[in-house]
This record gives sequence, structure tokens and C-alpha cells, in this order.
Amino acid sequence: MLAALNRHLESSAKTIVDLQRSLVAIPALGPLNGGPGETEKAAFLKKYLEDMGFQDVRELRAPDPAVPCGYRPNLAAVIPGRNPAKTFWVISHTDIVPPGDRSLWNSDPYTLKVDGDVLIGRGVEDNQQGIVCSLIVAKALLELNITPDINYGVLLVADEETGSKYGLDYVVKAHPELFGPDDLILVPDFGGPDSEMVEIAEKSILWLKIVVEGRQCHASTPEAGVNSLLAAADFITRIPSLHDRFNERDGLFNPPHSTFQPTKKEANVESVNIIPGRDVFYVDCRVMPCYLLEEIVDAIKGIGAEIEAAHGVRVSYDYVQFEQAAPATSADSEVVTRLLPRIRAVFGNQPRLQGIGGGTVAAYLRNAGHKAVVWATLMHNAHQPNERSSISASIKDAKVMAAMLFDE
Repeated sequence: MLAALNRHLESSAKTIVDLQRSLVAIPALGPLNGGPGETEKAAFLKKYLEDMGFQDVRELRAPDPAVPCGYRPNLAAVIPGRNPAKTFWVISHTDIVPPGDRSLWNSDPYTLKVDGDVLIGRGVEDNQQGIVCSLIVAKALLELNITPDINYGVLLVADEETGSKYGLDYVVKAHPELFGPDDLILVPDFGGPDSEMVEIAEKSILWLKIVVEGRQCHASTPEAGVNSLLAAADFITRIPSLHDRFNERDGLFNPPHSTFQPTKKEANVESVNIIPGRDVFYVDCRVMPCYLLEEIVDAIKGIGAEIEAAHGVRVSYDYVQFEQAAPATSADSEVVTRLLPRIRAVFGNQPRLQGIGGGTVAAYLRNAGHKAVVWATLMHNAHQPNERSSISASIKDAKVMAAMLFDE
């Protein structure tokens, strides 16, 4: 059966191109990215699933007054297997990011360009490659009338690019019945071009806005004011000291330690001859899971207290992002032990387990007690101009997904 599936998948290039062309032409931008949401794209995909032969396509609507229709659509469809108690889910997201500076694109971002094995257009990698791979597996099963050993579930979620409040976070909380305790879950939304990166853990993420307030004055009379820029600069240079305090290392991650980086700096005064009275900067912290983010915040505030005493300023803080790491997916969990040999068989490589500093939607599943793995063969050009995806890589990824459905 798997051999027949593989032959079908190997002949799927035209299906991949046609489906990607249709999806690229529907710019599913969430309201925070200046768009109306994913409704049009979800409607296309729902019909595609139904026309393919899915008997029941569930639309899980997350209420959202910020979009014209009032909701964000999530789609779930299952092909029954011989073991109805276990489902292999492939979870992809339907929303995209804007194209950015269009002058950097060599073609219209919303018109698919085919260049040999490469597809170019906004969304072709992030995350339409995952969508397309999951659908050509389903198409092969249905057209060949093959019943897999376990259920095959396709879940297409909204709002991944702006927080997942109306996407997988909503689905996990509002529809917990969707996932069983023995389900296997793959999120094809992160990976490398060599297909070897298998993500099972994530660092905690803290984005902190730090406001330093002094007193503005003329630069020729600095004693009349309190220079917030000097204080902020002192604060910024002390942030790297956090690496010495929170120095736990784990080779699963790359880099294998926490990172604490000052990043964004807001503008202060307009003129060179004004001493600023207010400076705002941001810190990006990717923290090893063994530390609580509250510990990091306390340490940063401790530095802030020293800055206040040394410079006579006031410091305040605001959370931009505060995500404590979800429990890692165990290396001996079934989804991992099934996935690794199937990647090796298809790609002839040596897949490795890894933790990452970025966040993925797998965290919502892991926090709910589910075992999820993030893997795909990607060119690492998401959000960039001339976003690209490989047809041949899509076919091989689909072969891995198909193999997950069978014990052989």
C-alpha cells in the first residue's frame, strides 16, 4: 500500500503547482497585518477537501470582531483508519504575512512563479508547503481507496502569524475533543533544507519594553536635567551580564544557552541640542526552559534599580511577550520514534532532535499534554522577498507523512 501511495505522490507535481497557484492568489492576511482574515482561503480549502472526498469537514470558528465576517476559520478533516483510537494529525496554518517592500520582489508576490523545481510567491513556504503536502497525501489515500492503519487528520488553522489566539490556541481550548491521548501530531512549519532538523522543544520567550525617564533640558546646561539616554545606555550595556547568571546549557538547543539581547530602540528627541528626558528600548530574551521567566524579570528589574540609583531616573517595564516554555516532547514518544526512521528512509539522511529559540504553535499542544513534533524540508526564506518552496521537497515530505500512517 505504501509503495502505491509513493508512486501516486511522485506524480503529484502538477497538483502541487496548481494548488500553490490558487493559494498564493488568496492573500490571507489577519487584521493585525492589514487584511480581512482567512475566510476566502478557508472557503477555497474547505471546498477542495470536500471535492477530494472527505466526508466531514469541520469548520471551527473563533469569534473575532476585528474581521468583517466576525470569525476566524479553522478546518479539521479526518480520513478514518483501521485503528479509530489513534489519529496522525498534520497541522498547518492558512494565514500569511504581507509581502513587505515589493521592489525587492522579482515577480508579483500574489502570482505564483514556477522556476524549474522552485515555486515563488508569498506563502509558498510559510505555510502552504505544509498545507499542500498534507492534502496530496489525503488525495492519494482517497483516490487509491487505501485505508491507513490509523486515522489521518488534516488541521488548517488561522492566526499563526499574529499569536494564534484565533487559531490553534483557540482550537486546543475550545475543542479539546479533537485530540486523543494517543494521537501523533506533526507541525510542518519549521525545518532546514537538509530535512534533518526535528524540533521537540522550545525556549521560553520574554520581550520586555523598558522605559527610562529623566528630565529633558538644553544640552548646554546638562545640570538642569537628567539624561535618560545615558541611563538607558548604561542599562543596555549591563543586559549581557544576565548570561553569566543564567548560564545553564543544553546541547539540544542551538545556541545551547539562554540569550539576552537589547534590540529595538525608539527615537527620543528631534534636535541634537536637547538632552532627552525619556528613552525606550526593548530586550529579547530566549530562556532555557529550566528557568522561570519571573526570575529573569526580577534580575532585569534589579539592574534597573541600580540604574535608578546611579542616574536619578525612573524605570518602568511593560511585557510585549511573555511565554514560559511548554514541556518538551519526549525523545522516546511514539511520534518521534515513528518519524525519525521514516525521514531516514525517504531522505537517506541523519535526522536529529533539536530545541529552538523561536516559538511555534506546537507549544499550545504541548501545554495541553499532547506530543507534537515540528519538522519539514524548508529553504528558510519565510517572510523574505521572493519566498520559495521546492516541489521535490514537498513530494518527499508528503512521503514521510504517508509513511507515518502505516506500521510497515
